[in-house]
Amino acid sequence: MKRVLSVAVVLVGLITASTATADDGAGPFHVTVTARDARVGVLLRAAGGGHFCTASVVDAPHRDLIVTAAHCLGGGGGLVFVPGYRDGRAPYGEWRVQRRFLTRGWDEGRHEDSDVGFAVLAPRGGREVQDVVGGNRFVTGTATGATGVTVTGYPDARERPVSCTDRPSALGRTQQRVACPGFSGGTSGSPWVNGDGEVVGVLGGHDQGGTTPGVSYSVVLGTEARRQYRRAAAHP
Repeated sequence: MKRVLSVAVVLVGLITASTATADDGAGPFHVTVTARDARVGVLLRAAGGGHFCTASVVDAPHRDLIVTAAHCLGGGGGLVFVPGYRDGRAPYGEWRVQRRFLTRGWDEGRHEDSDVGFAVLAPRGGREVQDVVGGNRFVTGTATGATGVTVTGYPDARERPVSCTDRPSALGRTQQRVACPGFSGGTSGSPWVNGDGEVVGVLGGHDQGGTTPGVSYSVVLGTEARRQYRRAAAHP
């Protein structure tokens, strides 16, 4: 889980670029603001307690799939996903995690380059979660920094999500980073969504997402993530 010192969330930051184009994401770079996105939500322990990670709905044939950081899906006990969570309310309901899919690299060695996981949600009232809130496409093989991305997540000290847009930069071949203020503990699993509505990163990876609220990381989504998505999406 992203481990950072307790700080106030920055809602106004230094604008280092003018208004972004459609391919660059949703807004000016390096400015963190309160967000609304029904496809993004929190993970809760079924046994109770506050939210501890972020996840988002991704498009899949069975319309029941979320993506988050692999380290958010570990441990025993049940999990619940609450899309669009805000001020303690669940406007789109609470969805029980039914099955988890982790990569071999994470299962066998907790490798930071494998810190991406998927979970299948049980239906609710005869409907799947994607039927209710929609889902973003999960895309692998995108060059780091090809476009800007908007990162949306839930700091564990807040009851509303925040978002920020930045152009990722590389940290070696297998990790990427963004500079966005205010992404403290609880934002692990936050989707990185480009201007085409595609998830091209998931907050996690290096140092389980980062040790400061101003810099966050993601695995570069490649072959392993693509294989895992296909396995989870095709579940019986």
